[in-house]
Amino acid sequence: MLEIKIEKNRQPKEKPADETRLGFGKLFTDHMFLMDYAEGQGWHDPRILPYGPLAMDPATTVFHYAQEVFEGMKAYRTAEGEIQLFRPECNGQRMVDTCDRMCIPAIPVEDYVQAVAALVDLERDWVPHADGASLYIRPFIIGTDVGLGVHASKSYKFIIICSPSGAYYAEGINPVRIYVEDEYIRAAPGLTGFCKCGGNYAASIKAGALAEEKGFAQVLWLDGVEKKYVEEVGSMNIMFKIGGKVYTAACTGTVLPGVTRRSCIELCRDWGYEVVEGPLAIDDVMAAARDGSLEEVFGTGTAAVISPVGELVWKDEQAVIGGGKIGPLTQKLYDTLTGIQWGKLPDEKGWTCRV
Repeated sequence: MLEIKIEKNRQPKEKPADETRLGFGKLFTDHMFLMDYAEGQGWHDPRILPYGPLAMDPATTVFHYAQEVFEGMKAYRTAEGEIQLFRPECNGQRMVDTCDRMCIPAIPVEDYVQAVAALVDLERDWVPHADGASLYIRPFIIGTDVGLGVHASKSYKFIIICSPSGAYYAEGINPVRIYVEDEYIRAAPGLTGFCKCGGNYAASIKAGALAEEKGFAQVLWLDGVEKKYVEEVGSMNIMFKIGGKVYTAACTGTVLPGVTRRSCIELCRDWGYEVVEGPLAIDDVMAAARDGSLEEVFGTGTAAVISPVGELVWKDEQAVIGGGKIGPLTQKLYDTLTGIQWGKLPDEKGWTCRV
């Protein structure tokens, strides 16, 4: 168990007066968690300090060779004023798995969860009260060796920051338009597609920008070998309901194992749906759209929870799903997950963790 030292901020920030205009990732709380790693010493000196800049040498490893990992999660305020996390141990385990691939010493899951909970507990007044708003939590690890040379760092920092964020669907949950990308790729076997690391996201920006120029909200990535099978959408996993079955790409190395994805699969199976985790060709998706068997498409992720897809475009062919409206399974998943997260529905799965 970590012995976390706390230094409180003597000049706390003024809390936002209008929680309906928080946006995302622009405002940060009064404190941050830090813990250091040194070869031969391991992880040490866990502490919570006033939020502020980091002093780093220009030759620090992370700036040049991107040896870093991160997570994304939220804290929610229930109607009774309690604060809770959603499956934090899953995020902790995913960080362990990502660290292994990125040659970074892992933080034990129990220490990860304790650190997150300790910071959220201190910042509980920052957890928004507004409906749909939450406290976004960003844990990350960076390599901190100084010097140029491509090798694993021998020193690291584990940092957690928090940002009060507004409701993702401030004006209602509306289906989005998705562009199927078949020039650029996001991941390939043996690379870091399953990792939560910044390099994956940096490499996706170009295709995302081009899709946005064409009026699309997100990019649907195909596999990196044949450019044939659907994998992910932007910062989300994606699922297709075809002929009554739910299809999604398997997490076999090129797809991020999303916590929301995992939760949706469990719920769908509980409700009697057959969920197929495996290859699904974009040709088959478009064919299902043409014959009417493509019933629903939705993305899953921490930020949006569930994002309904109303239109797919691939090679100038347009597929409109469900008349461009949110489908019943998509709506049920959104209502159930957000209900559990904000404490509006009973947590029969044991997914929430009170702070």
